[in-house]
Amino acid sequence: MTSLTPAEPAPTEPTHTLVVVDAANVVGSVPDGWWKDRRGAAERLRDRLPVYATEGVAGRPGPVDVVLVVEGAARGVKSVPGVRVVSAPGSGDDRIVAVVAERTVEDCIVVTADRELRRRVEEYGAQCVGPRTVRA
Repeated sequence: MTSLTPAEPAPTEPTHTLVVVDAANVVGSVPDGWWKDRRGAAERLRDRLPVYATEGVAGRPGPVDVVLVVEGAARGVKSVPGVRVVSAPGSGDDRIVAVVAERTVEDCIVVTADRELRRRVEEYGAQCVGPRTVRA
């Protein structure tokens, strides 16, 4: 009788991606009057993001987890299906770094144009893309 041994599992690419959106940076990337209603601008951005949760973003197929980090006057914006909103108690950048550092998935994308924030999250293995990625 021949003994069968289980095959080693094949290495796989991450099947899940976390997308963290810097709300202040993305909203501020277009001078459309957002400064008159920061909370409303963050809500409008949030309402455009669920499509990325299902279809994917930056070459990653969906589904992906989308986290929108808000700060200042936009604190308290509520989550919607497909987008979890995290209010930063202080610095939005510090909260984004914490979200990236605490993630449970390997693949992480941060949407921001902030050079210092990019440097900080890349130390945790995140890839960064610009605001236009989610402003289409």
